[in-house]
Amino acid sequence: MPFHVRDIETDALVRQLARIKGLGLTETIKWAVRRELTLEAEATPLRERIAALRAEVLRRPATGLEADKAFYDDLSGEP
Repeated sequence: MPFHVRDIETDALVRQLARIKGLGLTETIKWAVRRELTLEAEATPLRERIAALRAEVLRRPATGLEADKAFYDDLSGEP
């Protein structure tokens, strides 16, 4: 089934990628679409990534120490 690209920028981008990858136009489009679909399928939602980081932080034992505001202000250059 034919696939026609009528957008000049899209045509230029596909041709540039084809040159870089050393592929024909059809193979380049197939490669790019497969890659994008794979990345999309493997992508972990931000909510899940944050939950994993939060769980890791919460696994550390509490020290009972309070943060020294003056110390952190000094680190960030605030008066």
